[in-house]
Amino acid sequence: MRIRKKPWAEEELAQNDHVMKNAEALKGKWREYFGNDNPIYVEIGCGKGGFIRKNAEAYPHINFVGIERNLSVVAVAARRTTEELPNLALVWDDAKKLSDFFEVGEFQRLYLNFSDPWPKKRQYKRRLTYRGYLQSYREAFGDKGEIFFKTDNRNLFEFSLNEFCADNWKLSNISLDLHNSDYEGNIMTEYEEKFSSQGMPIYRLEARYGMEEEQKKD
Repeated sequence: MRIRKKPWAEEELAQNDHVMKNAEALKGKWREYFGNDNPIYVEIGCGKGGFIRKNAEAYPHINFVGIERNLSVVAVAARRTTEELPNLALVWDDAKKLSDFFEVGEFQRLYLNFSDPWPKKRQYKRRLTYRGYLQSYREAFGDKGEIFFKTDNRNLFEFSLNEFCADNWKLSNISLDLHNSDYEGNIMTEYEEKFSSQGMPIYRLEARYGMEEEQKKD
């Protein structure tokens, strides 16, 4: 869906303290920026920020970074983030530059929510769960990491299952109808609220690697 450019967007991004003006300069310094050693979770394509903002409110002991490349959309996210949330930062940029924003191992979890399904077969390498992207996430995570993925698109979900398995990620909490499952603690995105209200199933999974010992302890 094409988003009309908002005339106030650039001014909002320039003045809003939650928006990082030069994310590359924070590479290796995010804990210094947040002022603590808490885990850092990143959402790629945070849209209007509802999901990442509600997470920051619910989990003050976690630092959250939302990345969005669309100027007007991230400006809406910034404008809605007026309350005091010291554990939330927004980045207006392309997530393909993830390694430019973070040192290896600097963040521990990625959220991929309702990513573009790129439905044509020739477009499969552009999907954010394509194995090429998964391998780049591995490089950014370092020794271990996890991805939480949600979509309303069954074809994309099935594709993603195959890609995660091909890249040797360990899968858990796989749901073909999230809102009619026994999963607890789900925080919805704006898209999710819209789709679920129309009776559409929401697909979800968690993918991890390098965390086997921690899971055994749990």
